[in-house]
Amino acid sequence: MTHALYPDTPPARPLWLVTLADLALLLVGFFVLLQASEKPRAITDALRESFGGTPAPAPLAMMATGVAFATGSAALTDPAAAIAWARDAVRDPRVALTVTGSTDGSAADVDPATGSAALLAADRARSLAAALAPVSRRIAIATNPRPGRRAAILTLAFVGEPQSMDQHR
Repeated sequence: MTHALYPDTPPARPLWLVTLADLALLLVGFFVLLQASEKPRAITDALRESFGGTPAPAPLAMMATGVAFATGSAALTDPAAAIAWARDAVRDPRVALTVTGSTDGSAADVDPATGSAALLAADRARSLAAALAPVSRRIAIATNPRPGRRAAILTLAFVGEPQSMDQHR
């Protein structure tokens, strides 16, 4: 064997540099694909499914409703619209309801027995929560410390994905 049979190796780039450039181009191509797509969620769901995952759940709609009260009162007059809204909202197992009571800050909008605006706000929240009890057990009660409206506001709260019973065994 002679040295003439094996020519000198031409100068080349290091192998790691070629691999890095290939990976960078693949990454750029992926982001261009996502950006150019009209439905990026469809692409990400398809990629997630191809790797054995499940599609991401739909995002929660942010919404709220409320019930107005008379000055100095925590008595509900017509909660039917709020109850219907809540019944529709709690169909999604990822949500809970939050009832926030508030007062308008005037001297007349206080609890008649104690003269406390905070107690009246809590009573308003509790009265709406009691009306919603047949609809859902996932209800949190809060009060608004700042003067606002004479109302109890009902909002959705994200509580996470439902846990299956198999995960707890």
